[in-house]
Formats: sequence, structure tokens, C-alpha cells
Amino acid sequence: MRRITHILSIALITAGVLVLADVGITLAYQEPLSAIYSSIKQGEKEDQLKGLEKEFLTEADRGTLEEAATEKDPKVLHADLGKLAQRLVDESKPGDALGRIEAPAMNGLNMVFVQGTDEASLELGPGHYPETAMPGQGKTVAIAGHRTTYLAPFRHIDSMSKGDKITLKMPYGTFIYSVQKTEIVDPSDVGIIHNTGYERLVLSACNPLYSAAERFIVFARLVHTEPRTS
Repeated sequence: MRRITHILSIALITAGVLVLADVGITLAYQEPLSAIYSSIKQGEKEDQLKGLEKEFLTEADRGTLEEAATEKDPKVLHADLGKLAQRLVDESKPGDALGRIEAPAMNGLNMVFVQGTDEASLELGPGHYPETAMPGQGKTVAIAGHRTTYLAPFRHIDSMSKGDKITLKMPYGTFIYSVQKTEIVDPSDVGIIHNTGYERLVLSACNPLYSAAERFIVFARLVHTEPRTS
């Protein structure tokens, strides 16, 4: 009986060690392995975005934007950018490159972001919530990103502070947002993407690291718009 008990004890201890080892390996190697995949896909999205930047705007579009910028009429420029933003949405599908996100305070974040926040899209890079607006439409623009896997684009989202700048470079213009505040919310809190009467950017990521128990949110307000005319 003692021998059986001894054997069972050893078996349980061994199983426990293997489980802990498996967890450790997952935490240590899941990001490097997924990063290889995402690096390849980001390269593909870089090429897709370059093509989009060359082909999205027609000569007529460029002329319209240049005229609106020259006249310095915010309402006209806003209307023109809004139409182009909607056209980009209409022509995009999940996983397609939309633009570039730059956030120096987030460990120098500089990546192509894509349409969609489904699992497959977020493996490619930060993803735009399709139910929210696009930059230039005067409403809430929301983007999500991983913190521990697939290049972990939003790993340092908690380093953002009031006044930090986030830039979204789109095929039709550049939009700069200034951080207003950060919050930790419940994953079910959909209020974070509601419209507020002005254009704002919302960044979302799981919190804490290696957990989906909460969401770390960054709220930023649009402070500068530069239409793409060349």
C-alpha cells in the first residue's frame, strides 16, 4: 500500500512539474513564435498599404483636398475627408490594411493597422473596430491590439500619459490625437466606443498582462488634421 501511495505521489508531483513547465514555456515562447508569423504578415500589410497610398486617391480627390485645405474651411475639409473615409471602409474587408498607427510613448509603436478585431485580423497587427468611425469622420475611432502575442503591439499601452500624441496616417490624410486619460474597464463595457460629439481615438487592450479579465483603455482627442494632397 505504501509503495502504491509512494508511486502515486511521485506521479502527481511529476504531473504538477510538467504543467508548470508547460505554462512557463507558453509564456516564454508563445510571443516569439507568434511574432514570427506576425512579422511576415506585417511585411505583407506594409506592401498593401503602400499600394493603397499610391492608388486610393484619384487626381480629382487630391485636387478637392488641396482646394479645401487652401481655403481653410474646416467644414468643407471635414466633409471631403468623411467621404473618403467611408469609401475606404466600403472597399475594405477584414484583415485589409487601413493605415499606420504611431505612438512614441508606447515604446515607439509604428505599425500598419488593419480592418477588424476578430482573432485572425488581430494576428496581423492592431485592428480597427468596424462598428466605429474612421479617422476624419468626426466620431469615435477605436483600435485594439495584443499585449503579449503576435508582436504585442499594445504591450506598453499602460505607459501612455495625458498629452502624449498618437498619429494615424491614412491613405487620405494624417490625424494626430492627444491623450486625454486612461481607464481600466470591464470587457463588457461598450460605452467606451460611444460617440462623444467630437472626434476621439480609443485604444483598447487586455489587462493585466497574460489576462483578459479587464481592458486597459486610452482616450485621445483629435488635435490636428493634414489632408493627403501628394
